[in-house]
Amino acid sequence: MSSKPLAARTARLERSTSESSVLVEVNLDGTGASQISTSVPFYDHMLTALAKHSLIDLTVQATGDTHIDVHHTVEDVAITFGEVLRTALGNKAGIRRFGEATVPLDEALAQAVVDVSGRPYLVHGGEPEGQEYHLIGGHFTGSLTRHVFEAITLHAQICLHMRVLAGRDPHHIVEAQFKAFARALRAAVESDPRVEGVPSTKGLL
Repeated sequence: MSSKPLAARTARLERSTSESSVLVEVNLDGTGASQISTSVPFYDHMLTALAKHSLIDLTVQATGDTHIDVHHTVEDVAITFGEVLRTALGNKAGIRRFGEATVPLDEALAQAVVDVSGRPYLVHGGEPEGQEYHLIGGHFTGSLTRHVFEAITLHAQICLHMRVLAGRDPHHIVEAQFKAFARALRAAVESDPRVEGVPSTKGLL
């Protein structure tokens, strides 16, 4: 597995294991265009929303042993997205670094706070009891939501605090989280013309 920057803030990575084959490409300075195919329809829906609301152009092509369980493919896409995000960010010079968003979806409400810190950390809470057991769209288990964010934060080396503040419908609860993450990530990776160098007193993120 090797990831390489393509241009300014773009990156592409192909990752293959005995369980899945994944290609992810991003442009952090895009318009939110996406081409998503993971063979997990609800996950496709979430990744499309992630691209749209982060304004990150995102291509995802993935196949895997979904006849056994979608877990492997979902996780491997999240791992690859995290790696590509980290690569595209480069040395992180000139970015805002922090981003926060609170996003509703009907009765559901989620808050995400992102720090492009170079230190992976996830705090995830507030989902109603039993959310992890819901099967959404016939394929995507509610427990995978946290697992996706764990994989992204670890491999992108970012800090993410995600809180579900309200919600009843399992679909809405997941989608509000993806959209909140997208909006917070958009703010965190944006270029800030007032920032000189890396936004850290240590000089490194």
